[in-house]
Parts: sequence; structure tokens; C-alpha cells
Amino acid sequence: MSRRWRDGRGTLVVHGERVGVVSVPLEIAASYRARTKGLLGRDSVEGAILLSPASGVHTFRMRIPIDVAYLDRRLTVIAVRTMKPGRLGLPRFRSRHVLEAEAGVMAGWGVRAGVRVEVVVG
Repeated sequence: MSRRWRDGRGTLVVHGERVGVVSVPLEIAASYRARTKGLLGRDSVEGAILLSPASGVHTFRMRIPIDVAYLDRRLTVIAVRTMKPGRLGLPRFRSRHVLEAEAGVMAGWGVRAGVRVEVVVG
């Protein structure tokens, strides 16, 4: 069940147990160029960014700490980590997509290991 998106915008839908359904503005980075740029040079993030395909990230040259959620091919969260600028996150086995947002927001959205998210484009 492999997903392929194009660069653009969409909505991240999280079906959290404690917070109910949460919809978050989403930027999709599917091309090599967009994935390479990611959040570099930004002082803030509105919503989240999905890097696809991706199995790991780094925060070199980033200005802000970020939450990173590793997703499998079914968009189930494998792990969530908070990364400070200047760090290298090791690639995760089974990770096919990576979701990034400002540090601290994913917990409020209900994004944690085992939760399945949905990407709505259009």
C-alpha cells in the first residue's frame, strides 16, 4: 500500500483517543528538492510538513527544535522524537514517511506511537 504524493498542500487528520479528530494544515514535500529543503531556514512552522519518501532526518542548519514522527507505509506512527537543532536522527527501519512540526505540538494533536494518521490532499 505505497503512497505517492506531489509537492503541495493538504490536511493532516489525526484520530486521537484523548483529543478526538484533529485537522492540521500540511505541507507535502515529495520531490527530492522539497525534501532536501524541508524546514531549513524557517523560524516557525504552520501546521506540519510531510517528507515522503523518507526514513530519517537531520536538524543541521535549523533554527528551531522540532517534533519528528516516523510513519510506516500505512501511515501508522512508529515513533515520535523531539530534536534540537544540529542533530542527526538515525533512519528508522520500516519508516516510509516523516512528519515534522514545531517541538511540543504533536502531543497536543494526539500523535504518538501506534496512532494512524490520514493525509487529505486537495
